[in-house]
Amino acid sequence: MKIEGLLSEKYIELNLELTKKSQVIDAMLSIAGLHPGVENRKKLRHDVLKREKEMSTGIGKQIALPHAKTDAVSAPVLAFATLKNRINFDSIDNEPVGVVFFLATPEDMLAEHLKLLGRITRLAGRADVREKLMSALVSSEVLELFREEEKDFPQI
Repeated sequence: MKIEGLLSEKYIELNLELTKKSQVIDAMLSIAGLHPGVENRKKLRHDVLKREKEMSTGIGKQIALPHAKTDAVSAPVLAFATLKNRINFDSIDNEPVGVVFFLATPEDMLAEHLKLLGRITRLAGRADVREKLMSALVSSEVLELFREEEKDFPQI
């Protein structure tokens, strides 16, 4: 399992015109909600918002990563978006967010969940990767970027 294998063009949105953190989370839930692994959208929303209340998923370096381990999904679900204008996400570094990943994994996939969070953070935390993600014009560019960046990485 790799990022580029979990993502598809259906779950990528570029240059979303949103102004609030709540709008971003709602948009990501809508995008991810199309995934066949989502079995209960209402529960997924509840679990993601619950996690967000515990601590902001604005992880720094202009990245947000709303996520949850939840029985609302039967398989890992990953969505990605860029924002037209960076917004406040209560990030740990107080920087506004422009790149958003959404991850939901089944409760029994804790190790995979943590490894995916780590890989996303590691890749998107690099300025060159983040810049390419922000400048992508079409979803296929995002997929190709992850394919290239992960080519030498092991499967999760």
